[in-house]
Amino acid sequence: MQMRSHGFPCFVVEIIMAASEALRNQVAAKWQDSFNRLNRTGVGISGLMEFSKAWAVAAEFLRPRDLGAPPKDFNTHEIRSAFDVLMQCRMLPMLLESFVACLDMSICQRICGRNQHLITDDVTRFMTEYDASGDPDVIGRLVLRLADWYFAWAPGGELGQTISSAYIVNFQTHVFSVLPAAFAAGFKRLLAATLALFTEGATPGVPASVQDSRLWPSFELLGLADRYESLIASVCYEHIETHVLETCAGKWDEPMLSRLREWMAEKVVPWMLLPYARGAKTAEEARTMLQGVGSRFDFHVCKTLCDLRTKEMFDIVIDYPDSTHALHDLKECLQRVDQRTQLVRALRKSNKKRLLHPGADTKDILTQYVSLIRCLRVIDPPGVLLFKVADPIRRYLRDRPDTIRCIVASLVVDGESGDSLVDDDEPIQPLQSAQVDDYTDPNWEPEPIDAGPDFRANKPSDVVSTLVSIYDSKDLFVKELQVLLAQRLLAVTDGNYEKERRNLEILKIRFGEAPLQVCEVMLKDMTDSKRIDQHVQSQSSSVMHPTIISRHFWPKFQSSKIQMPGQLHEIQEAYAREFMTFKPDKKLRWLSHLGSIRLEIELQDRTVGADVPPLEAAFIELFSEQDVWTLNDLIARVGTVERSAALKALLAWVDRGVLREETEDVDMQRFRLLERVPEDAGAGPVGITTAGSRTALAEEEPAVLTVQQQQAEQMKVYWKFIEGMLTNLGGLPIDRIQTMLKFAQGYDRTVDQLGAFMDAARREGLVSVKDGIWRLNR
Repeated sequence: MQMRSHGFPCFVVEIIMAASEALRNQVAAKWQDSFNRLNRTGVGISGLMEFSKAWAVAAEFLRPRDLGAPPKDFNTHEIRSAFDVLMQCRMLPMLLESFVACLDMSICQRICGRNQHLITDDVTRFMTEYDASGDPDVIGRLVLRLADWYFAWAPGGELGQTISSAYIVNFQTHVFSVLPAAFAAGFKRLLAATLALFTEGATPGVPASVQDSRLWPSFELLGLADRYESLIASVCYEHIETHVLETCAGKWDEPMLSRLREWMAEKVVPWMLLPYARGAKTAEEARTMLQGVGSRFDFHVCKTLCDLRTKEMFDIVIDYPDSTHALHDLKECLQRVDQRTQLVRALRKSNKKRLLHPGADTKDILTQYVSLIRCLRVIDPPGVLLFKVADPIRRYLRDRPDTIRCIVASLVVDGESGDSLVDDDEPIQPLQSAQVDDYTDPNWEPEPIDAGPDFRANKPSDVVSTLVSIYDSKDLFVKELQVLLAQRLLAVTDGNYEKERRNLEILKIRFGEAPLQVCEVMLKDMTDSKRIDQHVQSQSSSVMHPTIISRHFWPKFQSSKIQMPGQLHEIQEAYAREFMTFKPDKKLRWLSHLGSIRLEIELQDRTVGADVPPLEAAFIELFSEQDVWTLNDLIARVGTVERSAALKALLAWVDRGVLREETEDVDMQRFRLLERVPEDAGAGPVGITTAGSRTALAEEEPAVLTVQQQQAEQMKVYWKFIEGMLTNLGGLPIDRIQTMLKFAQGYDRTVDQLGAFMDAARREGLVSVKDGIWRLNR
């Protein structure tokens, strides 16, 4: 069979014809079915005409209209009948599609050939007004206007849930599409105004739309409450934050958390019913609906207050105990909000910036540290927060040379002075130390989850134990106690040592009796000295009343080799002879540079009385031999005295008008006794003083050497050992020097103390260090 290059074979044509016939039959059947559905049981096309009329009536009823247009007159029975016909014809879905399309055009497009965008025009007009004024009342009026549009176009619930649901979804969708981005900010301000109305009441500045009872139902009607749910929450959060900062900042003397919760219940919760309890019919139902969101807002109250108190914590510690209520609030907030780490970080930062620097006095640091201990015990009784916050303070105090002295001084001060670090109400108890956990204890509890590896839950609880635990050993405190007690005993002039005896009994409870036996001897020496002096005075009356102490039980005193001249020396010798008669097995060694002497100097025209140190008395005694002395000759007569100390003693008599400095030559300074007041002396002190001489006037040094001074003196003994090591062995590291010094008798210094001593020797030019190796300077 031949086939042409163009055209179709005959059998293909037959197939197409057969298919076309089948398609025509199918289309005809569909057409007849649709006709029957629309015409129903009507005669001819009467049913179709009835359907057409019903469609026109329903479409006209649903067609959106302008709010300014006159209302349409519809017969309810006719409308319901039209919709029944459409439902019977199964054309209601098509009617809804037509209605939605018309709704879209009415909101956003032209209608009836006029440039009238209906809702879009209203939104544009209101938002332009808001952009110019920023008044939230404009947004409120816009919302109410949109609600009017909603009701104007609503098909009515009697037409069925399907039509109503489709209308609501499409109306809200199209409205959201025409709202500009600036609407969200304006809506937020409107929400804030509604909340202010509940919390502050109606004020002249409250927008009128906010007080309209239709406002919140309009929010729900338009879907704004659901769409901007996060915005509603943010308004409440910000209002809570503002209220907490305004009412609680700097107010620590009363509980604020309970007041904030009362404010929430009375002011904020009624407002929360509007967005979060919509549709609640009973109080119990509303309470159930608010349970979750109320918990979130209570959490935010605690978080905001916790943030505020965390920022104020350093000042709260300063204000303790007046700030106790703020601490209890913070404790409750921390149980609700996990911000312990932020509190630790903020406190450590504040301490470093405001406390741990050279400008802060050691006593102020200790006072703040003690207050911090008490405050953090209120917040966190197990002590985890204190352990983390106090570590930098303890390390800083450990490096300060006067820390021990300040702690010891605070333990023995008078209660009325206000310098004590320990409250009078705090019970006196022995020093406590951390102990190993006893896992067999039925009351044992595990350490808190945020405790570090070095933390121990049973750390010392009392303040004194905590302060003493800054150092590894309490021996340093005992030595400082001995020095302080010696100074206080020597300062007593009336012979009443009851106060010091009471302090010693308290210290024995804290430190134990054995470490303070030396202090017992010191106190006994003072009472024995008074008894011995009474016996000597009964045998041979003397103007001298010395304090007699045991040489081996008192701390070292400032060294001096003053020899009292003239009658002062004779008085000492007479007293010593009488003492040896009473105590033949003992001998007095005079510390002539300590104490005070009351003098009455009889001059030709006047008598001068004064209580002076022994050096001043020695110098003025020499002027009974001759009227003019050079400074060098005076120093040679009284023994080994530093030139500055001698000049200071002589200038004291110049200020009293007893001596005159006749030359300002440093090498040949000469002083003359003024038997008579010169006529040109005037009202002021008699004498010539130089500016350089005045700088010598300073406070008297304490008679007893401090612990640091004693350690420095003792380390000088070991210098010979160190010098011999470096001479024989060459350069040595500090650890090797420390190891070899331990073989020396009585050596008990730490490597840090040795390092400080070596550094002082380096500054004097005795040694040098390079790469950790110490060498002698040749």
